[in-house]
Amino acid sequence: MEIYIAPLLPADWPAICEIYREGIATGQATFETAVPTWEAWSANHRPDCRLAARLNNRLAGWAALSPVSQRQVYRGVAEVSIYIAADARGQGIGSKLMQALITASEEAGIWTLQSSIFPENQASVALHQTFGFRTVGFRERIAQMNGVWRNTVLLERRSAVTGTD
Repeated sequence: MEIYIAPLLPADWPAICEIYREGIATGQATFETAVPTWEAWSANHRPDCRLAARLNNRLAGWAALSPVSQRQVYRGVAEVSIYIAADARGQGIGSKLMQALITASEEAGIWTLQSSIFPENQASVALHQTFGFRTVGFRERIAQMNGVWRNTVLLERRSAVTGTD
């Protein structure tokens, strides 16, 4: 089993859509209910921090960062999105993607990564904690999904190498 991490390309979009669709279907990965167009997705994600994971030459996961604000003071803060194909989970792909995303984020001058995760998504919470994310809050009844109020856990990771001055 060979996991290869590389920059995500527009040509990867069909496979990314399928993985995103699988995440949406779980009801535990996102508040989104439909996969956006490439144009909408691309406009909301930093072009320098988009990664694809390939397992035996097949796209098996992806990760990307979104700016949390357009305000200049938050230029070094980004939100993590990380998705693994249903049939590829539990094989270390999330860890490889997260490590590569952290490296890419620090090279891009990001000093804080944050994630808002449904508490029921224990695998995602554990993955983030493994890479030094700490819980900074619990957002009770933050939004409704399919008519049901949902909670999220807010996690963040502060870089030890970027923004330390």
